[in-house]
Amino acid sequence: MSWLGEVMGTEKAVIAMCHLQALPGDPGYNEVKGMSWVVEKAKEDLEALQEGGVDAVMFSNEFSLPYLTKVEKATVASMARIIGELKSYISIPFGVNVLWDPYASLDLAAATEAKFVREIFTGVYASDFGLWNTNCGDVVRHQHAVGAQDVKLLFNIVPEAARYMAQRDAAEIAKTTVFNCRPDALCVSGITAGSMTDTEVLERVKKSVPDTVVLANTGSRKETIEKLLSIADGAVVGTTFKYDGKFENQTDVKRVKEFMKVVREFRD
Repeated sequence: MSWLGEVMGTEKAVIAMCHLQALPGDPGYNEVKGMSWVVEKAKEDLEALQEGGVDAVMFSNEFSLPYLTKVEKATVASMARIIGELKSYISIPFGVNVLWDPYASLDLAAATEAKFVREIFTGVYASDFGLWNTNCGDVVRHQHAVGAQDVKLLFNIVPEAARYMAQRDAAEIAKTTVFNCRPDALCVSGITAGSMTDTEVLERVKKSVPDTVVLANTGSRKETIEKLLSIADGAVVGTTFKYDGKFENQTDVKRVKEFMKVVREFRD
């Protein structure tokens, strides 16, 4: 059994995204509705995801567009408030993702007792956010410094909206990342949230690191999830759970239930 079974209670796990509305300091933050409204919307999504039967949930500041690679303190403080207010309603394992700041993600995980974080921990990229550099050794030392050594690290090795500065094959990146950095899982993404993960790339990554958990990170749909789970160890799912399958919308519990019915039948 992989750590997915230990932490989430099942193999072939589905980690659902709880996308938080724009937060204080973000260009899209609604100052009129304020933080109480942001908390309310997060609670609605959380309850729909849990009722729909997902295995775990991951909170992210998805609407903090355009993203920063070093976030403002207000972002982490706001996310901590939201998760703190929702804590009594959370009935499944949860993780966090402060886009795109691994230090902030680990700080938030330590403060909220999250089980896992997803981030860009390795690599140098040309991205929509400019030149994107990382320092995995320093981040992992920070993880231990804040007492988050038991938090599982999900490495996004094919990040959205970015390309490796060097021409490297995804399978090669997977092998060297596992050897050098000891990730708990590797995430393989499409070009943006909701974009289909390339199954050929996913398969090559899994074959190159068979003993490491590999997750399909974007683009899972009811029609494609069986194919993805036949290759990957699990999936991170967000956009397809929303009304009409649109990124900007709230979670539709009916879509979640239909999706998870397919997943359960596949697992059986």
